[in-house]
Amino acid sequence: MNVTGNAVRQGLSRGGTELRQVLSNGQDLGSNLVWLIGLLAPIYFLRDNMLAGTDVSVAAFVLPSLLSMCIGFNGLLNLAQQLVVEREDGTLLRLKALPHGMVSYLIGKVLLVAGMVLVAWVAVLGAGALLVDGLHLGEARRWLTLLWLLPLGLLAMLPLGAVFGSLIESPRSIGLVMLPVFALATVSGIFHPIAGFPTWLQIVAQAFPLYWLGLAARSALLPESALAAEIGESWRHWETVVALGGWAVLGMLAAPVVLRLMARRESGSTMAARRDRALRRRAA
Repeated sequence: MNVTGNAVRQGLSRGGTELRQVLSNGQDLGSNLVWLIGLLAPIYFLRDNMLAGTDVSVAAFVLPSLLSMCIGFNGLLNLAQQLVVEREDGTLLRLKALPHGMVSYLIGKVLLVAGMVLVAWVAVLGAGALLVDGLHLGEARRWLTLLWLLPLGLLAMLPLGAVFGSLIESPRSIGLVMLPVFALATVSGIFHPIAGFPTWLQIVAQAFPLYWLGLAARSALLPESALAAEIGESWRHWETVVALGGWAVLGMLAAPVVLRLMARRESGSTMAARRDRALRRRAA
């Protein structure tokens, strides 16, 4: 119990230190938020375009979806990328030799990613309050929705990020994950309601957590008139909890198994082999 407690404390300390480093370094903070800035800029120009069949602007519809992208992209891609890079440079091999070293490492990464998601949310909500009309930010129930969405969304996405990070062989392969994730964002109603999509595509979109993250975020920030653009004209909160909870359970069952298999494969010889391959590629 004492060893486990020490691992948790070390993980929290590690995550807190890494989060402070990112927040205090303008370059690191900018690199984590630059994609948001790129997506927020077009929102300003869409603020006068109305969503068909509603009195909600396209900008107001897209802005809550950016909150879901903050969770989805940071939880999945950011964690996966960090796992791949730090496996490549030997960090995970060193931690493997410590009692519960991988546990403390993952706790630290979860804290870091959760902190960055919270910073991104503040940036999105702040920009939304300034740039977009039609958001409903003054009701307590809407903030309560955001409060349960953030931890549940992270629980659904972070284990998936750990799984992908364990399976990807090198940092150069991250793009193989990014492309399908961006494609999934497109069909998940991030930029356009999926109610008008073919039925088979609606089913595909609802099978993945990103759609439910976006739906819950829209329910928190948009007026009831926006329901005209949603499937069944309902926010479906209970379905959202079940869907995200199911992905969280699935991820938490799969992630420890995949991480243990990845840790067993790590050794000095595998590190040396990766270094040799990297040197040959540079030489070529």
